[in-house]
Amino acid sequence: MSEPRVTTPSESALLPVATTARTRAAVGQLLCPQRTLALTAFAVMVGSTAVGLLAQPLLGRIVDLAADRGSVDAITITAALLVAVAVAQGVTAGFGLSLISRLGETTLARLREQFVERALGLPLERVERAGAGDLTSRVTADVSLVADAVRNALPELARSLLTIFLTLAAMALLDWRFLLAALLAAPVQVATARWYVARAVPLYAEQRVAAGAQQQQLLDTIAGHSTVRAFRLEREHTERVTERSRSVVALTMRGVRLVLGFYSRLHIAEYIGLAAVLFTGYWLVRQGSASIGTATAAALYFHSLFTPINAALVLLDDAQSATAGLARLVGVTEQPQPAETARPGGTGRVEVIVRGLRHAYRPGHPVLHDIDLTIRHGERVALVGASGAGKTTLARLVAGIQPPTAGTVLVDGVPPTELGPAAVRRTLALITQETHVFAGPLADDLRLAKPDATDDELRAALDRVDALAWAEALPEGLATVVGDGGHRLTGDRTQALALARLILADPPLVILDEATAEAGSAGARALEKAVARAVDGRTALIVAHRLSQAATADRIVVMDSGRVVETGTHDELRAAGGRYATLWEAWSDTRS
Repeated sequence: MSEPRVTTPSESALLPVATTARTRAAVGQLLCPQRTLALTAFAVMVGSTAVGLLAQPLLGRIVDLAADRGSVDAITITAALLVAVAVAQGVTAGFGLSLISRLGETTLARLREQFVERALGLPLERVERAGAGDLTSRVTADVSLVADAVRNALPELARSLLTIFLTLAAMALLDWRFLLAALLAAPVQVATARWYVARAVPLYAEQRVAAGAQQQQLLDTIAGHSTVRAFRLEREHTERVTERSRSVVALTMRGVRLVLGFYSRLHIAEYIGLAAVLFTGYWLVRQGSASIGTATAAALYFHSLFTPINAALVLLDDAQSATAGLARLVGVTEQPQPAETARPGGTGRVEVIVRGLRHAYRPGHPVLHDIDLTIRHGERVALVGASGAGKTTLARLVAGIQPPTAGTVLVDGVPPTELGPAAVRRTLALITQETHVFAGPLADDLRLAKPDATDDELRAALDRVDALAWAEALPEGLATVVGDGGHRLTGDRTQALALARLILADPPLVILDEATAEAGSAGARALEKAVARAVDGRTALIVAHRLSQAATADRIVVMDSGRVVETGTHDELRAAGGRYATLWEAWSDTRS
């Protein structure tokens, strides 16, 4: 078993982040199919806000009636109208917000679908270079940020902006001088918003990158815990985790200080605006240009602006954070889909040719040297060698997970890295010791390989790998829920499930990377038989963890330090007395 590589990606290796223009364009494309819903929601919210703005003039009317000693009936009618306004606004606001929520949730669902589709289509080499933490933080933290903004910030922001514009228009209808007085607060508010945005945009983008780096370091430390402990690197890795955590905390505190300064400036704007409106009202009443009720309505209008203006500006905090997360999601959804290359998909008719293959994960540190290998149609070739010999790297290059540093790999005449996802599924399958069981019914897990497979086909695939008996013995047979939250499968059963999926997918080329390594001795023998049945009639490259599996292959390729040092059948290599013979003798002694 190869040791886990503990790496931390540089910032330049991270997955891309979309520009502001591209993010805006992507949102527009998502909203385009829902134009009717968007316009309806906007119209309902305009109507709801306009109805709500009738409350201030009615209150002003009550003030005038009281000042002029008006009749009780007139005051009662006005109060009844106030109640009607409140009810009408509540009903229309609820309906409008439900439409906005529907619009936002639908858009968010489409964004998620695009993200998952593109993420699954990314070259594995690109994902590995960026690190699992980068992609994980995008699909968890960034999606959560955008979801919270859609569910909470978007409806509130829409309502706040409408309230602001319509309230200012209503103040102008009362008297244009009230509007001018209210607008005295605008320069301070605009300056505050610009000051905040200029600092918040890079800060929140930096926070998302720091959070991704922190998560990547945690994943690397945990995933490589055996290596970390073996080399006594606990302190070094703890310091790395602490350093990245401190970076996240420092950025968070910068954000807190930024928000405090933001609020302080908003309070100054509120004081300036309210003082100006009250003074204007006093002056107009003294001049006889307005009644006390009109001045009261103007003051109430401006006071009612405190909540929506503050909400809109405060939502800039959520908006900037969500925008940073959205840009990271769009950065993935904007990645081009791999071009599809039509390839034949029959069984046993694929040939693999490797010429002059060299590869290095880091410049100057090659792990493969001038590999030449041909795997003929229907041939089973086993790769053997000590840990670190380069077996897994060679298998990954043949599978097209990443391109080689030099040389060529051809699968039926085409570099595997140039095959699109559909062509890859038709042409080859890679099974490693880290097989995943998806949560859900066992039958659904099998149908991932062939969605239209019948129950009889599922049973036939399971039977071929000697898994039908235990599958049907599960509490609900093939309908039993497995994976997280369901029935747990042992390592050998998980691998058998993967082999059954392989049979259903029916690719002509199979690459097995230590697919029986996690099973016990008895389970491994059963799995080796299952592997032989699953690859029968197919071209197969097998990284053999157990030499008993290699012994049954058509040809054995022995690797050492990234080079092919021997090749031949089991009997030929044992008779040659070379490295394979030494490995076989040592392996046999441990089982005698």
